[in-house]
Amino acid sequence: MKKFCLSFVCLIFVAIFLLLPTTSQVCLAKGEDVDLSCKSAVLMEYDSGQTLYAKNEGEKLPVASMVKMMTILLSLEELKDGNVKLDSKITTSENASKMGGSQVFIDPYEQYTFDDLLKSVIMASANDASVALAEYFNGSEKAFVNRMNKKAKELGMKNTHYSNCTGLPAAEQYSTAFDSAILLKEILKHDIYHKYSTIWMDKLVHPSGRETELVNTNKLVRFYDGCDGGKTGSTNEAGCCLGASAKRGDMRLVSVVLGAPNSKSRFNETATLFNYGFNNFRSEKLVDELSAIKTLPVLKGEENNVNVFAKEGFSAVVKKGDNLGFETKIDLPQNLTAKVKAGDVVGMATVTKDGNIIKKIPLIVKNDVKRMSVFGQAKQIVSKW
Repeated sequence: MKKFCLSFVCLIFVAIFLLLPTTSQVCLAKGEDVDLSCKSAVLMEYDSGQTLYAKNEGEKLPVASMVKMMTILLSLEELKDGNVKLDSKITTSENASKMGGSQVFIDPYEQYTFDDLLKSVIMASANDASVALAEYFNGSEKAFVNRMNKKAKELGMKNTHYSNCTGLPAAEQYSTAFDSAILLKEILKHDIYHKYSTIWMDKLVHPSGRETELVNTNKLVRFYDGCDGGKTGSTNEAGCCLGASAKRGDMRLVSVVLGAPNSKSRFNETATLFNYGFNNFRSEKLVDELSAIKTLPVLKGEENNVNVFAKEGFSAVVKKGDNLGFETKIDLPQNLTAKVKAGDVVGMATVTKDGNIIKKIPLIVKNDVKRMSVFGQAKQIVSKW
């Protein structure tokens, strides 16, 4: 009976372990040499999403103006989808102009370009510009916030909830370092984001001709080699926070620091994380989405062959000095039969390590190949006689 009870207890512990969050388990190193004073932090490699360092990365915390990263992402998606243009005119409301806190002092009932409002949010963390964008896209901040929460779920941000679009203190508004890194990675997919995130100083010219100086709140874009984006946040409740990205060579890192004791500390600790990542790890591209994987013959097609590409790329990260240990297997047919449409999945690339599947990537064609007409097929047969 005692043996049975002991076995049963062991099974319970195993089950609990398997159900625990796995974010720390993917960590390549605990970063024993990294000593941070912030409440929570995470360092990720951009391409693979691998965690290189983690400290309380799943703890729900207020993130202050880092909430605006979701406002920025939804605005960039609206631009990508063609629902707004950089020179689109947005009429501001009195509500937006009265936000207070970090702001660019927009005038109510005036027309500002989408370009100017977005730049004001990314560079200067402007609360008034954030609300102006929210009201433009969804009619009210409340409706826009519902959309923010929906997008968070779509991205797998399981421990995030928004109550406003600015990050001003509010009940039931929180995120985690891990979720914030996921969000920043999504923003970085938009190339136009870097048009604004890398500017150190600029100015906003109001419709009246009045000017407001804009200074990037992320000091690392000026003082850290390779830093080209990020978002600050600071309130008494949240402490000092910073999500940032830096790229050197082929490796991009994403860092999030939450609850640092002061502004200087958040920048220093972010730089420490970047230094730790760049000095101790290397990234290697295992699947390249830009180069053709293979050229396949196309039977009965107007074109004799078609190039095959990976639908997305994949990089692996290892500690410097360690063997990579990854293998990539390509599964493709010997040929294809027309007709072939751009986007058709024709095979699979499988990345494994130690026999375990790490990633599966569909292989696609990017060009249409029409089926040859009956006359064309007959002509081709005759030509081979």
